[in-house]
Amino acid sequence: MDKPQILRLNEADNIVVAIADLREGTPVEGAVRASRRIPRGHKIASRAIAPGEPIRKFGQIIGFASTPIAPGDWVHEQNVTMGDFDRDYAFASEARAPESLRQGEVPAHFQGFRRPDGRTGTRNYIGILSSVNCSATVVDYIADQAMRSGMLDDHPDIDGFVALPHGQGCGMASRGESYDLLARTTWGYASHPNFAAVLLVGLGCEVFQIARLKDAYGIAEGDHFQSLTIQDTGGTRRAIDAGVAKLRDLLPVAARARREPIPASELTLALQCGGSDGYSGLTANPALGVAADMLVRQGGTAILSETPEIFGAEHLLTRRAETPEIGRKIVELIDWWTDYTTRNGGEMNNNPSPGNKAGGLTTILEKSLGAVAKGGTSTLRGVYRYAERIDRKGFVYMDTPGYDPVAATGQVAGGANVLCFTTGRGSAYGCKPVPSIKLATNTPLFQRMGDDMDINCGDIVDGVPLEEKGAEIFQAILATASGRKTKSEDLGYGRHEFVPWQIGAVM
Repeated sequence: MDKPQILRLNEADNIVVAIADLREGTPVEGAVRASRRIPRGHKIASRAIAPGEPIRKFGQIIGFASTPIAPGDWVHEQNVTMGDFDRDYAFASEARAPESLRQGEVPAHFQGFRRPDGRTGTRNYIGILSSVNCSATVVDYIADQAMRSGMLDDHPDIDGFVALPHGQGCGMASRGESYDLLARTTWGYASHPNFAAVLLVGLGCEVFQIARLKDAYGIAEGDHFQSLTIQDTGGTRRAIDAGVAKLRDLLPVAARARREPIPASELTLALQCGGSDGYSGLTANPALGVAADMLVRQGGTAILSETPEIFGAEHLLTRRAETPEIGRKIVELIDWWTDYTTRNGGEMNNNPSPGNKAGGLTTILEKSLGAVAKGGTSTLRGVYRYAERIDRKGFVYMDTPGYDPVAATGQVAGGANVLCFTTGRGSAYGCKPVPSIKLATNTPLFQRMGDDMDINCGDIVDGVPLEEKGAEIFQAILATASGRKTKSEDLGYGRHEFVPWQIGAVM
């Protein structure tokens, strides 16, 4: 039996999606035939569309016709434009009571690390963080020297040392939103349960002072946390030697950690997508949404983020908000981002990227509908600021940029201890200290980048049910949380993907 070449997503749509490369004249629907070659993942008009008429996909508006579109025409940038339209936010109208396990579902467990503060890690690293860009090189050298020293040779239960340098910490205001973002992010990582212990390294004269951070968060130095500054230690070489010595002091607490059975309710899953294509909203994203719902039914937490990539689909979240107040927070974020992009000479439709468009996505409205699918169908129980500690179970939202490393950094700082990342174009990404499971939206990508992709979701268009693929992803989450390495971990990704959101003026 021939594989289908066309997919209709909703009866209200005036487009269908090509799920194979179509030649001119290929039958589309009824008497409609492709008027030209159409790449897979792209849209074809299933009927005539007049100028100004909405283009509908998933039953939702993704743009407006800028020219007359004939049946069988390729529907993309050349004949689609953005436009404003009213959203029916219907705050909390679709909120449901928290779901319990369905018939046949059993309480799930994984093998994790229980930390002294009661939180749970899925990895057992020792972290070396920089407070400022000026200490970034020293942080890297400390990690490299410690790994070469062989001090981990007798400790197979320690996953390694993770150096996380960044480009901020000075040339910034000492008060206000930008400073607070960096403080929340730094402490979120320093206290993350995937780190058994952490060394924080500064220069000494920077705006972002370690002493001030310790005072603000009530941090006491001991067997889980140490710090030093290059200037007080006597320069670069002495700071590297002192840092390695401090890592030796931190080694025993990490060496004592052992995996133990822990309920899946202790998992906090970060939901990410990058390098999206026309398949993202059809395969990997909705399948990840199924897995997220499964985790929520287990009592766990799933974090959706990337506010510029829910623009145009925010009304689907406001309806699922637990309360009208939670729903209004989503709208307030959209308003802030609209103003923020305007002030900086941009617009929300600057996203999608050239790669997204080559993969079949035309507008941010279309991309957002696919991105929101990662969040499943569970009730939205909270909206958090960037890098804010997540303190509610269930499906929640965190305000972040759409830029993947920045978004994931905020989610991890908020407490995510495992991450799922969907991609259609082939994003190369990892997220130490949190394992990142890569989900390919299409089979050719999975075959082409097999060393990077963990799960193929492209077989959904061949008939694999979403529920079945979602269950496969959920089992992969449990296995990864229990210690199974992901492809990005095998490749060593994670050192350069720590990117705190730099929102303020650089001075």
